[in-house]
Amino acid sequence: MLDTSPLTAAVERFADRLRSAPQSRLQRGAAAEALELARELAAAAQRLEDPSGAAPARVMPDEGVFVVGDQLAVAGLDLAEALRAAAGPGAGPGSAKAPSEVLDEAVALVERVEVRAMR
Repeated sequence: MLDTSPLTAAVERFADRLRSAPQSRLQRGAAAEALELARELAAAAQRLEDPSGAAPARVMPDEGVFVVGDQLAVAGLDLAEALRAAAGPGAGPGSAKAPSEVLDEAVALVERVEVRAMR
């Protein structure tokens, strides 16, 4: 089983920082950065769950600056679950990238966006 704890830890850390950030920081761009990240993580999960792209893409809505921490947490946990399923026994070839590679890229992306958004 693929260990997705680095992703869940990075996502939870960033989500917690967003939840406790002052409104001014969220409005200066941290919330927008986090929402874009949540959308990217959700899209990655959708690609893993439906590699053929048969299902219509779902886009995470903008529900406001005070909700974005929760949206990020949900998207990150969804991606972690999709990665575990894609790497599990009986998983067929779905993506051009191995689940471990997608995991590493997602962790690096979360860390980069957190630094940029919270500076």
